[in-house]
Amino acid sequence: MEIAKASGGAWALRPRLAGPVQDGAAATPSTEAALRRWAGLALIVAALALLTACSLPRTAAMPGEVLRGTGGEDSEFQVVAVTRASLPEITSWPPAAPEGRHHWVGTGASAVARLVRAGDRITLSIWDSQRDSLITPDEQRVVNMEQIEVSPAGEIFIPYIGDFRISGMTTDRARRDIQQLMERIVPDAQVQLAVEPGSRNTIDLVSGVARPGRYGLGEISPTIMSVLAEAGGIIPDQRNPLVRLQRSGQSYTIPAVELLANPAHDIQLRGGDRIVVEPDRRSYIALGAAGTQQVVYFERERISALDALSTVGGLSESRADLRGVMVLREYPESLLRPGEGAPNKPLVIFTFDMSNADGLFAAQRFYIQPNDVVLATESPAPMMNQIFGMVRLFRNLPS
Repeated sequence: MEIAKASGGAWALRPRLAGPVQDGAAATPSTEAALRRWAGLALIVAALALLTACSLPRTAAMPGEVLRGTGGEDSEFQVVAVTRASLPEITSWPPAAPEGRHHWVGTGASAVARLVRAGDRITLSIWDSQRDSLITPDEQRVVNMEQIEVSPAGEIFIPYIGDFRISGMTTDRARRDIQQLMERIVPDAQVQLAVEPGSRNTIDLVSGVARPGRYGLGEISPTIMSVLAEAGGIIPDQRNPLVRLQRSGQSYTIPAVELLANPAHDIQLRGGDRIVVEPDRRSYIALGAAGTQQVVYFERERISALDALSTVGGLSESRADLRGVMVLREYPESLLRPGEGAPNKPLVIFTFDMSNADGLFAAQRFYIQPNDVVLATESPAPMMNQIFGMVRLFRNLPS
């Protein structure tokens, strides 16, 4: 290299050529090689300038890009580093989107007898041993009155007795009361009574079981587990199924895994109950330098940050920044309680450092909520690898 004075009096840096070059003479091979190297160097400088001005094609932002502008006082973002020390405070925050997944009727109840209700159909068999019976013809000792429907007022009509209010009685109580009334007319009368449940004494299994349909109540009210078993059980391929009970205008829900695990949840059913078994519809979004980018549904009742990453194939070995895993969550304004065990701002960014044990254990105990965004940010290493590749290419240029 040498410093030469150019036209106009300016000084410039230029390559020292191998030998003197006369004006108008052709460039020597060594001159051409030097020019090529200088052109390659200029290309690298231009590439570096381009990389600083814009980014190479990527699948996710780098941590600094995501967090840019979040530290201002007027920012709507709150950045929370998730560590074992900060977990107790974070777990005390209210859920961002509360769901009634554990709103159940109560503990199991003792078995109760079914009550006769409007719409049921009654079959009466009245026996009389007297020869001159008022209710049976000659040589016949029993008369059958079948399919007597209980009226909306809860009554049935019985010859020689009239309207009899039967609604609200057990089968045994109704049989005994009717027999006592018949004894005024037929002293030796014996009564048998059978009930065919109507719509108000049935249970509807709407979906999520092998044999959905309408099931009548037996003499003793069945439990929800026995009715599910009678319907063939819950369909096995459902994703973390949720059992929903609709009763008297109220809805009660419980995860199927908890219903099966705790006998106290095996409640007695009533006429008119409806049961719906449906898959878990909660989901989160996985983005960035992970195995896949997609909407992921909850396969279990609780999913930790580590579970969420492993479900989508883990972090990319070549692109992910171990110190830049984030979970983005939005809280409604009604839950903001600055300094009171709640988020301070509506948009919260939880950050994780997966490069050390503290961050890994914290991620294992941090649970994802519905509609969260799990973001694996990109490391600058791929960009540097491309730059180094360009330098190697320049060094391998032929002389």
